[in-house]
Amino acid sequence: MALVNEHFLKLPGNYLFADIAKRVNAFKVSHPKVKVISLGIGDVTRPLAPVVIEAMHKAVDEMSNKATFRGYGPERGYDFLREAIQKNDFLPRGIHIDLNEIFVNDGAKSDTGNIQEILRWDNNIGVTDPIYPVYVDSNAMIGRAGVFENGKWTDVTYFPCTADNNFVPQIPDRHVDMIYLCYPNNPTGTVLPKEELRKWVNFALRNDSILFYDAAYEAYITDPEIPHSIYEIKGARKCAIEFHSYSKTAGFTGVRCGYTIIPKELTAVTVDGKQRVNLNQLWDRRQSTKFNGTSYISQRAAEAIYTPEGKKQIQETIDYYMENAKIMRETLSKLSYKVYGGVNAPYLWVKTPDGMDSWKFFEQLLYGCGVVCTPGVGFGPSGEGYFRLTSFGNREDVREAMRRIAEWSLKK
Repeated sequence: MALVNEHFLKLPGNYLFADIAKRVNAFKVSHPKVKVISLGIGDVTRPLAPVVIEAMHKAVDEMSNKATFRGYGPERGYDFLREAIQKNDFLPRGIHIDLNEIFVNDGAKSDTGNIQEILRWDNNIGVTDPIYPVYVDSNAMIGRAGVFENGKWTDVTYFPCTADNNFVPQIPDRHVDMIYLCYPNNPTGTVLPKEELRKWVNFALRNDSILFYDAAYEAYITDPEIPHSIYEIKGARKCAIEFHSYSKTAGFTGVRCGYTIIPKELTAVTVDGKQRVNLNQLWDRRQSTKFNGTSYISQRAAEAIYTPEGKKQIQETIDYYMENAKIMRETLSKLSYKVYGGVNAPYLWVKTPDGMDSWKFFEQLLYGCGVVCTPGVGFGPSGEGYFRLTSFGNREDVREAMRRIAEWSLKK
């Protein structure tokens, strides 16, 4: 008989955002006249930049012509996009990335979830807490996370990030094989200074560990002292894989394109300790088997953001979202909420008032003023007592949401 993968049965009932959607839909049914404003799910609202639209139209026209039509593309991605990534995202920062170390994908979520496949199921993992749920859930699906009990996975090492430690994860005092870091951080909106990131690289080098570094929000960094890439740290090429996304940088949540960097120096050892395996080659083998490449149209769209006009247009969109973040920070701070993030990142991490648990606050905010946030506990045990807001909404909705929250908060 066919047996189910029982590790899937260990997962909590619903993915966080599916649970939120279910509760919001229930509210809409019972309150049909209320316009719900969502500041919870990190989906973008600004249209694609004009240069992106132009590039996509041109690519579509090419696909309609026999002479320029394209079928299956290279699994690693087309050279035109990988060269643009190399020349624009890394060389200006003094980082030298080989073209064959760049793997174009259909969005960072896919690769951050799938990357764990190339490492043994019995490696142990460590995560900053709170954290993007996909990192842990994808490891739970293979049996690496243990059992979910009392809000935690039994075989996961958590690095708490709270106001008490300024949201800086502490280096573990024991060996951890696979470590997930995301900076600027989702959900807290905080960043990691170069000296702190260097500690993690040094730990990984000493312990023969691998760092999975999610840099999906690096374009939002404004502080010149904050690293945009882990490869700004000496030695990181020997211990780190880095993920990038155009979803929030260029509004590609519906277009689907990103990329992963796997340096050729990065290796992992076989269980008998006799052989070190090149992970760049291993990932290439995996992708060749399971992935048919990112759409040509999406890759031409991504290439366009690296043109001078593209850079200007993308920056205007980023500035728009960061102005939203500023409006929310200032309003909530005036209302005596403790607000973190929202400076080098598009997320705000806010303390719930009076020690209220995060799901209770979610319900009160929704039913009190029709505004949706994300309960912090959905990102891990250290997220309890916080809620996340995103700055990706329309300006009018952001201002209206802040007006409602101000009115509601002052009534309480």
